[in-house]
Amino acid sequence: MFLLILPAILVLLAIGLRIYAGQSVEIASQVLSVFAVGTVVPLLGLIIGTGVIGPEIDDGSIVYILSKPVSRLTIVLSKLALAIGCVIVFAGIPTLIAGLIMAGLQGGFAVGFAVGAVLAGIAYCAIFVLLAVITKHAVVIGLFYALIWESLIGNFVPGAQVLSVQRWAQSVTDLIDKVQPTGVGPAVGIPLLIVAAVAATWYAGRRLRSLTLSEAE
Repeated sequence: MFLLILPAILVLLAIGLRIYAGQSVEIASQVLSVFAVGTVVPLLGLIIGTGVIGPEIDDGSIVYILSKPVSRLTIVLSKLALAIGCVIVFAGIPTLIAGLIMAGLQGGFAVGFAVGAVLAGIAYCAIFVLLAVITKHAVVIGLFYALIWESLIGNFVPGAQVLSVQRWAQSVTDLIDKVQPTGVGPAVGIPLLIVAAVAATWYAGRRLRSLTLSEAE
């Protein structure tokens, strides 16, 4: 249910702003940067990323998967694929719709933010899947990172932006949208998104491989 609430709020907010302020790239940039990429995507990534594997580890049912002759990395990739699909549906598409409502088709603005949202969602999901594998406190740690580090510290400490998935994702929109500076250029942000997603996925598979059946039980 929560997966539907945040995207619905985003779209309704976009409709309200379009009615009140008309078509505006500046307003759309602020809303999509702060609320879509800055709030909706990380929270959905946290919920989905930890949810696809965390409960199975917590209740011990992961033992049935671990007992099969399947690569641990394959298990992680299958969970991550499911999470990415959900992020596209519940974050990427609503971001695209909201952008089209507020800014129309101007310069591919909506598409740029949608792509940024999806790439951020992939990185978040990979990171939060890893957290779910290595700790039972993944949700708490994830909330601290998304809400405290990225939204608070990242906005006031310039150096912290280099370690912010949100800033990396917003740099993707710099290829199209020049209204909202991110502090991290595409040449840095895009490679870091890729490295973070790949590294987190690989390490999650490695840690899952080290999880013995007795530990899972």
